[in-house]
Amino acid sequence: MTIERGLVAGVVLDALTGDPRRGHPVAAFGRVAGGLERRMYADSKARGAVFAGLCVLGAAGMGATGIGAVAGTRRTSLLTAAATWAVLGGTSLAREGRAMGEALESGDLEAARIRLPHLCGRDPAALDAKELARATVESVAENTSDAAVAPLFWGAVLGVPGLLAYRAVNTLDAMVGHRSPRYANFGWAAARIDDVANWVPARLTGLLTAACAPIVGGSPRAAYRVLRRDGAEHPSPNAGRCEAAFAGALGVRLGGVNVYESRVEHRPELGDGTAPEPSDIGRAVRLSRAVVLASAALAVCGRVAFRRGRR
Repeated sequence: MTIERGLVAGVVLDALTGDPRRGHPVAAFGRVAGGLERRMYADSKARGAVFAGLCVLGAAGMGATGIGAVAGTRRTSLLTAAATWAVLGGTSLAREGRAMGEALESGDLEAARIRLPHLCGRDPAALDAKELARATVESVAENTSDAAVAPLFWGAVLGVPGLLAYRAVNTLDAMVGHRSPRYANFGWAAARIDDVANWVPARLTGLLTAACAPIVGGSPRAAYRVLRRDGAEHPSPNAGRCEAAFAGALGVRLGGVNVYESRVEHRPELGDGTAPEPSDIGRAVRLSRAVVLASAALAVCGRVAFRRGRR
């Protein structure tokens, strides 16, 4: 039960403390990866694949080495708890979402525009309250999977190495996996690895979102219907599942024109309702927290069932 206890303890730690303002382990990994990128960068898919492989395997190796170095059930549980806390971001995601909701509901567009980059890379300069609300709800939906469901899934499957490797994958995607002339080739492998790592968790997030829909006054059947109908319309193979399920559960319509620094994207519409209002952000955050707790319970129960099945 060491991994299970560690996962539970890590979820509780994240709920109580969130991410530290300074000295976050993920930020430390980002600095190391950034230094390696400066040494290895070339406009080459092969060089980018080697870079991504070194970073991900290095993170997984650290996890395996840590587990090998500790002895005893308690120490293994503590290490798993520390790793789980380090890679989870569900509480910080909820805090950012609530802060956006409070700013928009008070009519402070400038504060909301300043905070939006904490959630996504969209250019907030010309966004009005409804567009800022839509950006926030979409980011909460997608990051519910990236920040919580996916790391818990890989922690349940592979333990500490899975936790650290997943966070490395997701961090690399944020660093070099986005579309830009610099990273079109070098970041290709990081983006594809992230797609693979999130394939199951994103669909699990969609299903858990549908199941949790009543918490925000939604219908599981309606959320599942939108998930099935619209989830594959999104250009991302994974984000669309999360966003479609949230749209169905909240009874809103997501998608539209997104403006980034160097490009404009026309996203398909997801859901049947109207565009989100600032008041919908709080509902999205409550739904996200419910999905995080449900995924934690599923991760623990899954490991317990697997352990019993091997006896």
